[in-house]
Amino acid sequence: MMMFDRAAVAAHRTRAAARRGAVAPVLEDLAVRVLDRLDDTGRHFTRALEIGGRGVVAPLLAARGIEVISTDLAPAMAAVAGGPAIVADEEFLPFGAARFDLIVAHLSLHWVNDLPGALIQLRRALTPEGLFIASLPLLGTLGNLRAALIEAEAALTGGAAPRVSPFPELSDCAGLLQRAGFALPVAEREIVEFEYANPMALLCDLRDAGETNATIARSRTIPPREMVPMALASMMSGGRLLVALHLGILTGWGS
Repeated sequence: MMMFDRAAVAAHRTRAAARRGAVAPVLEDLAVRVLDRLDDTGRHFTRALEIGGRGVVAPLLAARGIEVISTDLAPAMAAVAGGPAIVADEEFLPFGAARFDLIVAHLSLHWVNDLPGALIQLRRALTPEGLFIASLPLLGTLGNLRAALIEAEAALTGGAAPRVSPFPELSDCAGLLQRAGFALPVAEREIVEFEYANPMALLCDLRDAGETNATIARSRTIPPREMVPMALASMMSGGRLLVALHLGILTGWGS
């Protein structure tokens, strides 16, 4: 099922490549949370593939003495990866079998249409007993923003278009890893909360991270001018806007 406009995903990441510095500290903090799983393995990895790391993952892996090749759907984002990089689509990876003993996909696979197929390709690119780590937003992420936009648009127009991407449930993630052939699949959830004094800063951060709406079903018409301010105002509490990222961290081993 085609749910995401991959050309729009690439365009958003191209725009974000020049703006990612504004959100780099947040992206790096999230990447550190994910890569902490490496310390639990007791293994030293030597050759890694990182996918969609936005220039924060490759340097963290290189600091561990790991040789890294980066990929990104957008050429501009691949260019800021921090090391050797190629432009590649997660749905059509250009790598042979057993090329890497570590693969890290940080906040990129949630824009893939054929996620089971992408996971199968990633598992094949792992060496036997290599490790795969991925992170992606889970259901519940930006839930209050989704609800507020729907309510505001419905009040103004009588209908509502999807404004926030759908996200998978945690219970589905381990099953997808197992279906793709990974051994010892594990799916965990971390909830990371963000607080904003200026509610518009949330939308700016999503844009700067390349995380704006890229669903095929998104509306191409300009929304009413009042819609976004109305939605954001309804989310404010005590002069602050709180949103949560439900971060799914997936691990699986090659077989």
